[in-house]
Amino acid sequence: MALGYVRPARPEDAGEIARIQLATWRVAYRRILPRHVLDNLDEAYLARRWSAAVQEPPSGAHRVLVAVEQAEQSYLVGFAASGPADAEALAPQEPAESLGEGVVAVTDLLVEPRWGRRGHGSRLLSALVEHWRADGFSRAVAWAFDGDEAIRKFLTSTGWEPDGAARALDVDDMLVPQLRLHVAVPTEPVTTD
Repeated sequence: MALGYVRPARPEDAGEIARIQLATWRVAYRRILPRHVLDNLDEAYLARRWSAAVQEPPSGAHRVLVAVEQAEQSYLVGFAASGPADAEALAPQEPAESLGEGVVAVTDLLVEPRWGRRGHGSRLLSALVEHWRADGFSRAVAWAFDGDEAIRKFLTSTGWEPDGAARALDVDDMLVPQLRLHVAVPTEPVTTD
């Protein structure tokens, strides 16, 4: 088992978060998104966006967390972001009130592939759940690419399931299907006695 931990992202993490996002997308989504789209992603642009997300979150319930691998050195190896569900969490033509109150949306949950299967994704998700519970959320939603079996398998193994909503993102004139998953936020910490 890897030695690692999760902590809130710091402003100086923005560049590493962008690098992880880019590296992970280029591996995980190479069969889902057009190659030229992945090749043309701008790491500096992503870093600026993550810097803003970390330094100026829209609310106290918006979170960016990072996973750290501990070895001879410490490495940032993954990250997760979530916040109160907004229009981005909705399916096309879905009324805003359909999600109900107390819903949080996961916008990102990525672990760099070379650091996968070492518990970092589980630690990130567990840390998010603790924050959601403290913030009073009762349910969480996340969109996943239909072709991203890894994230769907990971989320369903932790109790998430499709809620029936679907959409297709227009990526350079190519429609990429997504499905929405959801889970109830436990009211008590989960113990593994």
